[in-house]
Amino acid sequence: NPAELADVTAPPLSAVVRVGGGTGSFVSGDGLLLTNHHVAYGVIQYNASKEHNIIDEGFIAQGRADERAANPDYRVLVTVGFDKVTDDVLKDARGKTGRAYYDAVENARKRIVADCEAESGVRCSVANMYYGSDFYRIRQLELTDIRLVYAPPRAIGNYGDEIDNFMWPRHTGDFTLLRAYVGKDGKPAPYSKDNVPYHPPAHLTMSLDGPKEGDYAMLAGYPGTTYRLRTAAEFANQIDTVLPRRVAVFQQLIDTIEAIGKDNADARTRYASQLQSLKNNRKRAAGELEGLLRSDAKTQRAQDEQAMLAATDRKYNADIDALFASLAAGEQAGASEFLVTLMSSQTQLLRSAMLLERLRIESTKPDAERESGYQQRDQALIEGVLKQVQRRYDPTVEKAILTALLTRYQQLPDAQRDAHYDNLFGRTPGELARHLDEMYAQTRLGDEAQRLSRFESARKGGFIEGDALVSVASALVMAQLNAERESKEREGEQLRLRPSYMQALFDWRAKQGRAVYPDANSTLRISYGKVEALHPRDAVSYSPVTTVAGIVEKNTNTVPFDAPKPLLAAIAKGDFGSTADPALKTQTVNFLTNLDTTGGNSGSPVLNAKGELIGLNFDSNWESVSASWWFDPRYKRAVHVDMRYLRWLLAKVYPAPALLQEMGVPAQ
Repeated sequence: NPAELADVTAPPLSAVVRVGGGTGSFVSGDGLLLTNHHVAYGVIQYNASKEHNIIDEGFIAQGRADERAANPDYRVLVTVGFDKVTDDVLKDARGKTGRAYYDAVENARKRIVADCEAESGVRCSVANMYYGSDFYRIRQLELTDIRLVYAPPRAIGNYGDEIDNFMWPRHTGDFTLLRAYVGKDGKPAPYSKDNVPYHPPAHLTMSLDGPKEGDYAMLAGYPGTTYRLRTAAEFANQIDTVLPRRVAVFQQLIDTIEAIGKDNADARTRYASQLQSLKNNRKRAAGELEGLLRSDAKTQRAQDEQAMLAATDRKYNADIDALFASLAAGEQAGASEFLVTLMSSQTQLLRSAMLLERLRIESTKPDAERESGYQQRDQALIEGVLKQVQRRYDPTVEKAILTALLTRYQQLPDAQRDAHYDNLFGRTPGELARHLDEMYAQTRLGDEAQRLSRFESARKGGFIEGDALVSVASALVMAQLNAERESKEREGEQLRLRPSYMQALFDWRAKQGRAVYPDANSTLRISYGKVEALHPRDAVSYSPVTTVAGIVEKNTNTVPFDAPKPLLAAIAKGDFGSTADPALKTQTVNFLTNLDTTGGNSGSPVLNAKGELIGLNFDSNWESVSASWWFDPRYKRAVHVDMRYLRWLLAKVYPAPALLQEMGVPAQ
């Protein structure tokens, strides 16, 4: 019944959860959780070592006592409430402009979140729908004790790696099983050996029948961000400037990390998860650019907007003109903001130092006035970030990453640089190298105890013991605050002005007989469609289902097509039991649908018309990577792991009969 899909707190949606940066779903009443191998890759990497390289070898817990704790900052969020709060958010903002408008909305959001989080173990947020037109309060149970249960070897979970990423046909077992734990009282709790499995409000049942072309399929998940309702100028900037910049910078960081890791096995392990993410982001940006050009999205969006404006009620014109001016001003800051964001997000020690300094500053204020991300509700997550550094840091790699980013920063026009960076790192490559060597030679933040002792001081707003990187972070946070003041002024204006643009778009679409759904924003969404083949170019047609024959055909015994010997032996044996496709007479691996997905949908369960689990979303085809901006039904396909392949692997190749039994499917 489609009406049942309108309630995010009822089955089947109550079984679908936010996992790390993607999606997952409960598949047993004892908190067993299914998501992608790449969504859980950080958990796998965190538990890998030189002695036990579970990235390459895979992992099967020998009973629940052997399940391995995830990195401390890993989270699973279970949505338990979704309520409209537009009037409450906007009541104090009306009549204000710029930063004042931004602050009024932000203060209301913080108040709503604080009231919602009065109950412990709950994580709340306020989602912005239709760019400031509507707001919803999202209430989620925050599970913090997550453990690794089953991960296939890399050569199954990431078969084909970057060569096959965003490509079809695929032959990848991109799945991992985790388990969520809670305290004995049933409430969320940090890791403890005394915790017990979480009992979810619902869990999905796995179908014993697989998909075939034309079958109905639907998907539920937490898509990250789409931009389909953006202005024509934003489309043009994305195509002409933003995406080419992203491709170039991500590629440089990939090359930097790989060059050091080539002769350093320890660094390879420590940066495996980060490198995988960079490769994915780089390829995604390249595919997005190619797809937008293929669909001629810039021209089509411009023509559509011109027609909309010609048909728009004049009362919206002043706001729309002001919006266009604000967006143009913000484009100038794009290059600097991108590099500065990467300097913290792609480092470990510098990120830690900046977190500590910003936490210290924010902790001197009343909690309600602190910046989001630094309130008391965020401190456990910050502590988790500081703890995970030890297994993800190498000084040579971090300095090389910063060298690449800061060299680009030095080359920006004077108007786009902040003097704090020039003073700290110099204006030449030689000065930059000398300053970085000094900073990392003198810092003590590489020691976990040193980071955590400073965290205790910072969370109280007190003095942070001196350190070379803490001193650097002090200046960088000042630059960060300067940039935030300017961006919040712009964001406030755009938040105030965009609803007029949206109303003009609503009216225009209504005249065209079309509906307008909100852009994705990491809230729970559903897509429905069918299993469908792909015909991307003249004389090129792709079947919607792949089989294990393709694994053998691709195998070269060399990474990334180094299929494990047990897998090849099982394929040769041909014993597929109850998981064989009745028409194809062999084992299926992946399949295609025309479902609407984007980043964040990784790990989303794919369901049949009965609500049974038939697949696990993990990718899109190359031709549709641009769907975050422009949905083209001719090309958009989503790529899924067939659950029959998962069942066969757990039954015949890397056996885990107890897990199959727990999921209620045959162990043969």
